[in-house]
Amino acid sequence: MNPSFHKFKSIITRPILLKFFLFQKLSSAFFAGLSIQHFDAETCVVRIKLSWFNQNPFRSMYFAVEAMAAEMCSGMLALSQVYQRSPKVSMLVEGMEAKFLKKATGVILFSCDQGKEIEMAVEEAIKTGESTKITCLSTGKNSDGIVVAEFNMHWTFKVKN
Repeated sequence: MNPSFHKFKSIITRPILLKFFLFQKLSSAFFAGLSIQHFDAETCVVRIKLSWFNQNPFRSMYFAVEAMAAEMCSGMLALSQVYQRSPKVSMLVEGMEAKFLKKATGVILFSCDQGKEIEMAVEEAIKTGESTKITCLSTGKNSDGIVVAEFNMHWTFKVKN
């Protein structure tokens, strides 16, 4: 595990520090109302609640807000593995595929549980010096536990020169 993982976790699991991080680095996510409900080495759960700011004309969540939450839950797992890493490792979303299965209203929880796989991809990039890729599944469920959306986020990791 990245030695700086616990430092990163201590930042994003403190509500005030998370709000500051979002405002400073991911201002769209801050204004849309994204928050981290759960975070550990394997899993990240991002919470988003339908509001006047993030809804579409059909009174459901705007698809781009769902995409932000899906990217954030896998992205926080990835960021925790590259945070203050030596050598430095870059991360990038190379692509994304989405399925919208049900109207997203109320509170939606997006989750990704591929932290260990992301860690292995980052370690491989460091070991080989080559770019590595991983596809992470981010699943959004409503308060009834019904899947409203599934996103496949294609991440790539590469050691910076």
